[in-house]
Amino acid sequence: MRTGTVALVGAGPGDPGLLTLRGRRRLRQADVVVYDRLVDPRLLALAPRRALRLFAGKATGVHALDQDEINALLIAHARRGRRVVRLKGGDPFVFGRGGEEAEALAAAGIPFEVVPGVSAAIAVPAYAGIPLTHRRLSSSFAVVTGHECGKDASRVDWARLGEAVDTLVVLMGLAGLPRIVHTLLASGRRPDTPVAVVRGGTTALQQIVTGTLRDIVVKAREARLEPPATIVIGDVASLSAELAWFPPGLAAVRAPAPPAQAGSGGRYRKGGETSEALTLLSTRGGRGRRPIGRGPGRPARCAPSPSRRRGRPSEAPDRRSARP
Repeated sequence: MRTGTVALVGAGPGDPGLLTLRGRRRLRQADVVVYDRLVDPRLLALAPRRALRLFAGKATGVHALDQDEINALLIAHARRGRRVVRLKGGDPFVFGRGGEEAEALAAAGIPFEVVPGVSAAIAVPAYAGIPLTHRRLSSSFAVVTGHECGKDASRVDWARLGEAVDTLVVLMGLAGLPRIVHTLLASGRRPDTPVAVVRGGTTALQQIVTGTLRDIVVKAREARLEPPATIVIGDVASLSAELAWFPPGLAAVRAPAPPAQAGSGGRYRKGGETSEALTLLSTRGGRGRRPIGRGPGRPARCAPSPSRRRGRPSEAPDRRSARP
């Protein structure tokens, strides 16, 4: 049996219109799609109706699958000769663990490619009317993860970073916002430095809260912001109100609970926000069919062996896989 391939595809920051043409092509060719929590469901509809859709999303403290299980899943399906798409929010190589997955695939001898995506670090500020560079206000910016702030062994030197660049973009930093602000102020950043916190950027749920390092923690708390959120710290954040252009409601909807994999006739059943670990089986199953895995809240199902499939799978999107 020939070895399949894996495409690490960036789904973009939320608005499905920001998916690249190459990403769309890979989805339409996919036999298996392993997707993250914040992927818009309309992107899943681009895959062929018979493609297997597997949820591998993560939230703070809640992982449907751990990273080792995801790596093993990609390798196992590729070794069965399938075209696998690992669909990841933003860009696979920007805080998406795409590098770890690529290392695992390379070590296993699995052919893979990386399809870059539009990173939330760039797109969310743009949708909020914030240019990351500006001749008068900012000639440099840095992108960091907020998960690192407050850790004893943090790899981010916040004290030096606060003064090293004009603009800071913090991803996954909403929960750590008080620590981030405290660290930047302690390192000498001006208390009146403008800050913008953008929740649900590029989607119909986009919400912008602006302030300064002096008051942004209180303002964000009063607004009851929830993840996902992108934080922009620097003078360019003051341009948000002046350059606002994106009217909420015209982009994507928030991804609902992930759909379960397709059953017979291409029908879908509702799934939960968590998924059981997918167990590839090599025995049992009906004649000419092989069990291939388990989706959210469902038992293992069977699909035709790749060797028995006739022709190429249909590339017509299955609109039933996305909620209206």
